[in-house]
Amino acid sequence: MHALYPGSFDPLHNGHLDIIRRSSRLVARLTVAVLYNPLKSTARLPIETRLAVLREATAELPNVAVETFEGLLIDYARARGAHAVVKSLRNAADFEYEAQMAHLNRQLSGGLETLFLLAAPAWSFVSSTRVSELWRYGADVSALVPEATLKVLRAPKASPG
Repeated sequence: MHALYPGSFDPLHNGHLDIIRRSSRLVARLTVAVLYNPLKSTARLPIETRLAVLREATAELPNVAVETFEGLLIDYARARGAHAVVKSLRNAADFEYEAQMAHLNRQLSGGLETLFLLAAPAWSFVSSTRVSELWRYGADVSALVPEATLKVLRAPKASPG
């Protein structure tokens, strides 16, 4: 089975990486699909940087590919021959939102399934928004992000938001 793990990954954190590793063991192929939205000006890191970080952080996972997409996830899934979408749930609010999206995607696509993975307790409080906010105020985020992300954040030109 080929599955997609979509998101902005802005920036990639250890919760994301945990879901990538765990889901890559469940499927034959996993594509980490980085959403590119040219109309959204709130991106903290450029899309090229996010792709590079993801590729570095997942280099040891032979069945994981990293790509970018724009538009509807169901169209991208159809074009890539994906059978399922992987989504992480940290809390009840995530479930409410993701369940609605899963139902819509399944109905509109004619059967695209969504696989929900519960966030590991160690990462259930971590989000890209919180990592960026902590970094912006000078906090040490090294325990929250993989080395590939940390290198980008520590680079002189990095702008956390």
